[in-house]
Amino acid sequence: MAKFIKYGRVVILLHGRHAGKKAVVVKASDDGTKDRKFGHALVAGISKYPRKVTKLMGSKKIKKRTKVTPFIKHVNLNHLLPTRYQISGELDLKSIITDEALESRDKKQETKKKLKLYLQDKYVSLPEAKGPNDKTSHVKFLFKKLRF
Repeated sequence: MAKFIKYGRVVILLHGRHAGKKAVVVKASDDGTKDRKFGHALVAGISKYPRKVTKLMGSKKIKKRTKVTPFIKHVNLNHLLPTRYQISGELDLKSIITDEALESRDKKQETKKKLKLYLQDKYVSLPEAKGPNDKTSHVKFLFKKLRF
């Protein structure tokens, strides 16, 4: 079977605290590792999505409403639902998130802060999608709250 859960794939988490939230696969391990003997993936996702912004809002309110709260965690592959969206070129998460950055609590907090600033910057500078097959629509999908 082809491996389709790899770097850049947008997935939806199915179990745990972040169930129903969208995330991006940073690193996938199909066979497992010494620490985790099951197939898993390191994902970075959004636990609190940015809110709607209109033209009438002031800059202070826009800044407050475009805040993002990220999360980083290892997830069992059985608890992931892959989507058709792939954003490997638009977001460079491998430079921010590494396995060494997740070893201690302090390093993980620093990494989450960097990720938060990076995602907020990407959200604010997101260009308009030119069509349904445009790659910016894939990034927009990540920043939209899942409605069900």
